[in-house]
Amino acid sequence: METNFFGVWAMSRAFAPILKANGGGAIVNGLSVLSWLTLEGTAGYSASKAAAWALTNSLRKELKPQGTKVLAVHVAYMDTDMAARIEGPKAAPRDIAEMIMQAIREDRNELLADGTTVSVKSGLSLETAPYL
Repeated sequence: METNFFGVWAMSRAFAPILKANGGGAIVNGLSVLSWLTLEGTAGYSASKAAAWALTNSLRKELKPQGTKVLAVHVAYMDTDMAARIEGPKAAPRDIAEMIMQAIREDRNELLADGTTVSVKSGLSLETAPYL
C-alpha cells in the first residue's frame, strides 16, 4: 500500500507548478481514520495513510506561499467498492464531496467527515490513545 504515499507525492509535485502558474488553487488528499490507528490486517494501509497525512501537512506549509491550499480529508467508511463487505454506517461519496467543497470555501486545513473520525482524532492525546 505504500503507493498511496508515493501517489500523493507524485501528483502534488506534478500539479503544484501548474497551480502556482494559475495563481493557486487547492489540493485535496483523501486520507482515512486509519491515518491514526490500525486494525487487524491494515498495517500497510494504515502506515501509508499516516505517511500521507504527514506529507499533506508538510505540503500545506510548502505550498501556502504560492496560494495553494492543501486539505486533508479523513473518513472512516465511505460507501465505495472498497468498503462493500463491511457492515455498518458508511458515508455517501456525494455528501463527502459537498463537505470537501465547503471546507475549501471555509479555508480549512482538515475535514473530519464523520463521527468515528472526530472521535478517534480527539482521542490521540489521551493516556490510552485509540491506536493502542
